[in-house]
This record gives sequence, C-alpha cells and structure tokens, in this order.
Amino acid sequence: MPEPDGVIHQLYMERELPAKVAEVARSQGEDPDRTSLMIEELREMIYEKGDCVPHRVDDDYLIKFLRARFWNVQHAYNLMTRYYAFRASNPDFYENVNPMALRSLGDDDIMSISPYRDQEGRRVIFFKFGNWRPSKIPIVDLFRATMLLLEVGSLEPQSQVLGGVGIMDLEGLTLNHAWNLTPAVAQKMLALLATSMPQRTSQIHIVNQGWVFDTAFQIFKPLLTEKMRQRLFFHGSDRTSLHKHIDPEALPVRYGGTKPEYPYTYWLEHLSQNEKVIQELQQLGYVSEPLEE
Repeated sequence: MPEPDGVIHQLYMERELPAKVAEVARSQGEDPDRTSLMIEELREMIYEKGDCVPHRVDDDYLIKFLRARFWNVQHAYNLMTRYYAFRASNPDFYENVNPMALRSLGDDDIMSISPYRDQEGRRVIFFKFGNWRPSKIPIVDLFRATMLLLEVGSLEPQSQVLGGVGIMDLEGLTLNHAWNLTPAVAQKMLALLATSMPQRTSQIHIVNQGWVFDTAFQIFKPLLTEKMRQRLFFHGSDRTSLHKHIDPEALPVRYGGTKPEYPYTYWLEHLSQNEKVIQELQQLGYVSEPLEE
C-alpha cells in the first residue's frame, strides 16, 4: 500500500539531536562532557552486579537506558534489569515473532502510530481497544505489537529524550473486552508502558471511556504508583480537554484535530525496508522472513 503524497512514516536514527531536543536532554541531566563517563559507569555496574546479561553493552545501546531514567546510573541499571526480566518472563512477545504477521491490528484499526509528532516533538500512538475482537486476535498479539512499537521507538534518539504519548480510545469497549483484563494482563501492560521498557511513555490520554472502563480500571488502580497516576489523563468526549495537552495540529480529525488517520501497516512496511531496523530487531529475537500468501 503506497503512502499518500507528502506523508513519510520514517524513523530518524541520527545520533545528533535537533537543537531544541538537545536543550531538553540537557535539562534532563545529559551533559556532553560527562556522557562517556556515565555510560562507562553503567557498563561497569552491569559487569560487577551481574543481575542481567544484556545482549549488547555498546554506547548506543546503553544510552537509551540512561536517557529513559534521566541519567541516573543506578536507575538506568534497575530499568535494564527489569527489562531483561520482563523479556525472560514473556518470550512469546518477541521470540520468532514476524512484525508483518501483526498487520491485522492495522487492518482492524486497533493500533496506529502517527507520522506526525506533537508540539513537543513526541510520537503519538493510538489504541482503539473497542475495535479489538478477542475471538479473532489473541491478546498476546496486542502485547507483541505494543512491545514492537516501543522497541522500534527506542531506536530514535529524539524519542529516547522526549518519550512518547499514548491515546487510548475506549469507544465501543464491552464487557467481553473487560473480561480479558485480568490482574496478570494489567501488570504486563503497566510493565510495557511504565516500568520495564527503555522508552518512556510521557503521557497516556484516555478518551471516550464509559462505565465498562470504570469497572475494568479498578484492576489497575492498586498497581499504579503516584508517578504513574500523574501521567494519566481522562477526557471522555471532551476534545478541548485533550487539546490542552496535545495540539490539534498533531491529531486526527476524529479527536478534533486537522490530520487524517493512517493505518499501522504503513509503519510495518517501512520497518520491513529498513536494514538497520531489521538488524536491531533480529538481535532481539524477531524474524523478518516474508510471510507466505
């Protein structure tokens, strides 16, 4: 499926940060004069403590853990330990997973990522859980697709610094969906979006929620820390409330914005053509063989 003219679903993996992003990075503790020293400190901590055995310890890999935890070396190490523990506990989320096999989430408009960034320069991911049919698409595929997006997002230096934004559209959510939200599922969702990935989710915006969500949310509440609660925003159908956080210029018309919507498949097709991304994902256990028709 060709992309529309003027729309580019592309990762920007250049090491040098744009000037405004570099300024944000400095405010988060990134000091070019100390970067190498702090990376080496993290590397030595990995060797000395031995709580996890990362598949890489080069500078480009370690820096994303440091950026995710604002250059606190101990916190970056703790994040890395949780990340590898999460991977070890959930190998079915990535081992021998072919990203192109997840295109049904785009075909059914369950998940998408905008080619446009918000006013802060962050990526925006959309989840439309009301479109999910559990009888057709197993919940493990939702985890696989989310983890894939976060892994790929963590390859972008700009996204490492700024994090990303999630919009969870709950229109059409039913009890059938809620029955799938067990405490174990809730814990895994929080691990992906808050505690165990080297890609920060800066904000999560809940829109079009109803009483089914209010019921299901009771499962999540006890698991949320105060910091997690501060990243959650509830808007219902109030688009003005959403626009206080995300400029309409970065939003689809559906959410009171100015942009069209694009399917998840555009991103998958771009990833399948990017050799560097393919190599990175293969190191993580993904496969890239063409799917049989």
